[in-house]
Amino acid sequence: MEQLYGICRVAVAPLRAEPSDKAEISSQLLFGEHVEILQKDERWWQVRNAYDGYEGWMDFKQLSMLTLEQYVENHDCPHLVPAELNNLLIAADGSKYYLSPGSNLPMFDDGFCYLGDEKYEVLFKPRIVHSETYTIVDYALFFQNVPYLWGGRNLFGIDCSGFVQTVFKLNGIKLNRDAWQQAEQGVLVDFLPEVRPGDVAFFDNDEGRITHVGIMLSPSEIIHASGKVRIDQIDNQGIYNAELGRYTHKLRIIKRFS
Repeated sequence: MEQLYGICRVAVAPLRAEPSDKAEISSQLLFGEHVEILQKDERWWQVRNAYDGYEGWMDFKQLSMLTLEQYVENHDCPHLVPAELNNLLIAADGSKYYLSPGSNLPMFDDGFCYLGDEKYEVLFKPRIVHSETYTIVDYALFFQNVPYLWGGRNLFGIDCSGFVQTVFKLNGIKLNRDAWQQAEQGVLVDFLPEVRPGDVAFFDNDEGRITHVGIMLSPSEIIHASGKVRIDQIDNQGIYNAELGRYTHKLRIIKRFS
């Protein structure tokens, strides 16, 4: 098959584990994220997200096609959708798109962005990640109370690693998609009292596998996606959920990315 490339043309597109509407949603693409197309199965295309290398199946109608040159040009996208609610785009046909924070605004220039040859008017101020200060904690708090959704990466449903990845993406720091992959990045923080706001804590199960992640607000508080994006107490044992009256996640390591 000739090598093909595409870019997400809808606000949120599910990436599924198999080529079926009934298949598990393993992740999501946000508007403006570009992909390499790996194979086709009728309307289902297997793609690889250029941002984090994550693979999955999606409906091809949710993509616009890119040339190789456009695909490469999209690798560095400093203009993102900010952590705000009214992030509105207007397409060339006058239709509206409401975007989730962390979405890309490819080729942004003078109030417009471009998906290949398609032009969109941007009716908000983009987040410029390479020229603005880090606001990891502020952006993490913006997502507070967003419901948990396995595979989610958007404002209406997000999982633990998708939450952490999106917050850091908004700050120009590229993290991998899954918690165990993120745990392989960063610099180790040896002791809990040395934690700084914005450090990232990882948690394992009884088999020793990293299965959960959250962002530290202080040495004793963490914000993480569990049921919803919530703030809980943490100590050397792990996360303590006061509503349940017990520990819910066992602390493994803490990493620093900024």
